[in-house]
Amino acid sequence: MDLAAVTEHSALHAKPAGLTLQYGTAGFRTKAEHLDHVMFRMGLLAVLRSKQTQSTIGVMVTASHNPEEDNGVKLVDPLGEMLAPAWEEHATCLANAEEQDVTRVLVDISEKEAVNLQQEAFVVIGRDTRPSSEKLSQSVIDGVTVLGGHFHDYGLLTTPQLHYMVYCRNTDGQYGKATIEGYYQKLSTAFVQLTKQASCSGEDYRSLKVDCANGIGALKLKEMQHYLAQGLSVQLFNDGTKGKLNHLCGADFVKSHQKPPHGMEMKPDERCCSFDGDADRIVYYYLGAEGHFHLIDGDKIATLISTFLKELLLEIGENLNIGVVQTAYANGSSTRYLEEVMKVPVYCTKTGVKHLHHKAQEFDIGVYFEANGHGTALFKKAVEMKIKQLAKELDNKKQKAAKMLENIIDLFNQAAGDAISDMLVIEAILVLKGLTVQQWDALYTDLPNRQLKVKVADRRVISTTDAERRAVTPPGLQEAIDALVKKYKLSRAFVRPSGTEDVVRVYAEADSQANADSLAQEVSLAVFKLAGGIGEEPQPRF
Repeated sequence: MDLAAVTEHSALHAKPAGLTLQYGTAGFRTKAEHLDHVMFRMGLLAVLRSKQTQSTIGVMVTASHNPEEDNGVKLVDPLGEMLAPAWEEHATCLANAEEQDVTRVLVDISEKEAVNLQQEAFVVIGRDTRPSSEKLSQSVIDGVTVLGGHFHDYGLLTTPQLHYMVYCRNTDGQYGKATIEGYYQKLSTAFVQLTKQASCSGEDYRSLKVDCANGIGALKLKEMQHYLAQGLSVQLFNDGTKGKLNHLCGADFVKSHQKPPHGMEMKPDERCCSFDGDADRIVYYYLGAEGHFHLIDGDKIATLISTFLKELLLEIGENLNIGVVQTAYANGSSTRYLEEVMKVPVYCTKTGVKHLHHKAQEFDIGVYFEANGHGTALFKKAVEMKIKQLAKELDNKKQKAAKMLENIIDLFNQAAGDAISDMLVIEAILVLKGLTVQQWDALYTDLPNRQLKVKVADRRVISTTDAERRAVTPPGLQEAIDALVKKYKLSRAFVRPSGTEDVVRVYAEADSQANADSLAQEVSLAVFKLAGGIGEEPQPRF
């Protein structure tokens, strides 16, 4: 390791005085002008991680659903998964090191992780469409090359596409070809094969309106369109030609405001969906005949997918265990429907994709979605092999179900939640089951809910247990929440500290919107009083 060269190059990517950042589930995120030093240092860290794992490591430059002036970076581990927790700590330590300490921190990490510095390193890099992303990805490349690492710059990619590339490269092409064409071909072939098996494929199923959040998803979906010509016609809105990234559009806007994105032309009963800025989240929606907006979020997506998979497993007569993983934000109606009607086991984890992903890996087939629309399905290797074998051996009816399972496995991006992949899975299932978007929505009725946030002096005063559903500190808060919940029918509420800012997030649901709003407001007031709220007391606002 040429420490003198690191010192020389690091000076060209100087850290702003007093800036402290924390690597979280989303990596680092802040204003783009503050990130040059972080990008350089993450290039350095990616090389060390690559040497340690003897694998290709990914670096994605994106701030997902954040405003356009922000940016961020996250590292992708060998099987396309999130960075290991110990290395998240190394990332935070390295990003916050003062200039004179950078080389010392690098040496510390190398020694602590027993990195063989003679090992070759290979890093792949992707970026979103933000004005700042190209320059920042060059800073990553500077960090990679100064430590002698090799790299491939994919340029513009969705976040899940970079996860896919890393996974492909580290499985010697068994998962797929590590090219953008390989990605398009794998998904489109599986989609076309699946939809060919539908007994009804009327014009109603062929057209879908997609809000691309003025982000990278628009570019990539445009490139993919001709691969899908046989199976699906997509009409793109907020495609980046005139609007601002994530401004009044995208999955995060639609989910949090529960209304259509600006720039989307919607007619009653048309099937529409939204990606977020880096195309790893998706939500569906439609306008009812009466003009009422209907949101179909990650909970209903998980329900559609898991019930379809369970039906196929029953058809082929295989006793494989399937589980759905949710967070505390999952609507209570979805959990009840899955457990009581579909008899599918449901598990709850802490918020954050890495927690859901790890839990889902425990099952033969694990389906996980956050309510915000980020999710996928995971299939154990032994299950994949078994289904491929059954697709060749079983009699006609069972073979058809096994073939569908084989295709749908190829259609999922098992490295990460992927809006394009999930969109194709959903469209295929709707065609195969002969469901309209309204019939899908009618599987169960969501309980009315409300999310609020309370500004506090220090979010760390809140600690939780039971997958973030119960508050441990400050004293008396959980008792106050329990007492408030008892006042309303079909109600529950929980609070959790934000991972990125000094706010406490409040979630409440109840039998009516008025009661959910009222419960959220009262819980917010309890948080304000017991957890050191700042500013004005939360006031009724609905």
